[in-house]
Amino acid sequence: MITNKKYLVGVFDDEHTLKDAFQKALDKGVVIEEVYTPYPIHEILHGMKYKTHISHAAFFFGLFGVTAIIGGMYYAAVIDWPLLFGGKPFNTFPSFIVVSIVATILTITILTLLTFSIRSKIYPGKTADIIDIRATDDKFIILLDQDKMGIEIPAVTQLFQSNGASEVYQKESTSN
Repeated sequence: MITNKKYLVGVFDDEHTLKDAFQKALDKGVVIEEVYTPYPIHEILHGMKYKTHISHAAFFFGLFGVTAIIGGMYYAAVIDWPLLFGGKPFNTFPSFIVVSIVATILTITILTLLTFSIRSKIYPGKTADIIDIRATDDKFIILLDQDKMGIEIPAVTQLFQSNGASEVYQKESTSN
């Protein structure tokens, strides 16, 4: 299903004017869809309303991974195919430690990447919807969904321009 969304895009030349405009927009009740920057800005990350819970998912993936790995190794080495010879302890747990650590890290990495990809709707063959190509170079972009902004377009345009925006324009995007 292809949908057309209309955005208002504010382009800023430096981090300080972006942070000022971001904070003033939040204070006025503007709902900010996304902010694109060439590098992470912690004030922006903390100011966005949505938070990620991928670290919680990674923790549970780790619990699942370590339980499955140790359980599988214990089953294989002790229950299913025990090698009974003199001097071997009944519990071979110390030999499981290094393999458990490495396999748990692998499990967490793969499952977290899969979760992130599914949540972000990133999949092979999807065309990237690039709002403004300059965001990957040297510009700072504030993206507002025109249906959810909270205030009128002229007011937001004036707010951005009075706080240092070098450009404010409307853009229509198609997404599937």
